[in-house]
Amino acid sequence: MREELIKAMQRNQIVNMMYIAKDGSITKRRVKVIKIVGDSFQAYCFTRQAKRTFMIDSVLAVVPIIHKERSVV
Repeated sequence: MREELIKAMQRNQIVNMMYIAKDGSITKRRVKVIKIVGDSFQAYCFTRQAKRTFMIDSVLAVVPIIHKERSVV
């Protein structure tokens, strides 16, 4: 999972992330990774509209959001 987060950070991508919280609840977050430190990473969470710290081991899935340009013909 660390590699996917590093790629997203390097590419300045926004990603959809499935995350399991300390209480066992699973949430879907839309985040932009800011920095990775040790076993955690800091990201801007668009769901909470704030910077948050997440544990890498608690990330279940990361999917990059790709915007396709629509061309007018």
